Amino acid sequence: MSDHAVLDELRQAIDEAFGERDRVSIREVYSHASEHVNLPADLLAHLNELPEGAYNRQEVTEAINDVIRRRGEQESLGLLDSPDSGA
Repeated sequence: MSDHAVLDELRQAIDEAFGERDRVSIREVYSHASEHVNLPADLLAHLNELPEGAYNRQEVTEAINDVIRRRGEQESLGLLDSPDSGA
């Protein structure tokens, strides 16, 4: 699976976690992401680096992108598109 497809699948898991809600816990995002068999364990580990608490879509996207940048993976993995970007 390409890195772009992995991020698309992660975005889908995030959308599933939120449904119609404005805020969800990172545990809920992780739970939905872990149900996606095509998401590699290393990407799921990114979610473990996020502080506990409730996030809105923009906050969770920025937090995951911060982990990707901290790991220096933005060139190889890319970044999640902002929910406001229309992507």
